[in-house]
Amino acid sequence: MKIFVVEDEAEICKELSVLLQKYGYVYESSTDFAHITDHILKAEADLVLLDINLPYQDGYTICREIRKQSDIPIIVLTSRNTDFDELMSLNIGADDFISKPYNAQVLIARIQTILKRTYEAQVHSVLTHKGLTVNLLKAAAVYGDKEVDLTKNELGILRLLIVNKGNVIPRDSIIDELWQSDEFIDENTLNVNIVRLRKKLSEIGASDYLETKRGLGYRV
Repeated sequence: MKIFVVEDEAEICKELSVLLQKYGYVYESSTDFAHITDHILKAEADLVLLDINLPYQDGYTICREIRKQSDIPIIVLTSRNTDFDELMSLNIGADDFISKPYNAQVLIARIQTILKRTYEAQVHSVLTHKGLTVNLLKAAAVYGDKEVDLTKNELGILRLLIVNKGNVIPRDSIIDELWQSDEFIDENTLNVNIVRLRKKLSEIGASDYLETKRGLGYRV
């Protein structure tokens, strides 16, 4: 994974470069502080280590600019250590705040924790099975080079079936999962959603994706 370091002190940059590469990370940085946000976004890094006291513009400004365009994790790493600085950093979008001088092991542990939390969540938001990819955050299904948007219920049906791939899921279980209430739900409501889902899957070339087991339920 790549970590972009925004730091104007050459000695600290060198120190961080050695430390990060020792733990298997790709180190990237830039001294073009006037356009540093552009460099960060173009680098497509997985995390940013951001100082506050910088030439041209401070770290707060850079953090705000990044947050307008990206959700990349940001750890503020700075010699400023007041409660105000920490609160300010977190309130404008930083994920963590570490004061200098930092403990190398603590810094690595914080980086690992944030990367795990951020990217495991992204992995779990995408389900793939038999050539179909379902993005739970975008509420969309992709098959080949075609994509289709899904309603909340269509997404819920696909999620339940893919998580339990290979197993037949009873109609009652799908109804309970989608409509978690004490109200009676007519089975025709599920039928309508299944028909619409099948039509959308057919539109992107996955017409036989959803299998009906008569008298039992559905599976993928």
